Amino acid sequence: TNGDTHLGGEDFDINLVRHLVQQFKKESGIDLSNDRMAIQRIREAAEKAKIELSSSLQTDINLPYITADASGPKHINLKMSRSQLENLVEPLISRTLDPVRKALKDANLQAKDIQEVILVGGMTRMPKVTESVKSIFG
Repeated sequence: TNGDTHLGGEDFDINLVRHLVQQFKKESGIDLSNDRMAIQRIREAAEKAKIELSSSLQTDINLPYITADASGPKHINLKMSRSQLENLVEPLISRTLDPVRKALKDANLQAKDIQEVILVGGMTRMPKVTESVKSIFG
């Protein structure tokens, strides 16, 4: 066995939260990274979007009244595709495969020697994670 105990679904959420904060700043000029209440709402929306994109190709992320400036209230309203999310988390998915390769090497086994693979954790529901594991084991 092998694994990265410091890598999990929360890391995927963090990548998505950073992306949403950057997108909002790009569109509005407002940086929400120090607004704790806004970040909490974005984190909840990011987790929901991540879960929805495990079974759908696209989702809407709508956060009305995320903040306000002199011109009035500001909202986050955008569409995200599964492929966009996969691109955002690709480095994390790659990180999940390193322990798999190490476990095979440590056991002096090749992927073809393994008959069954058990995936554990919420992120295993993400199609790209499953596809990546299949790319190793067939």
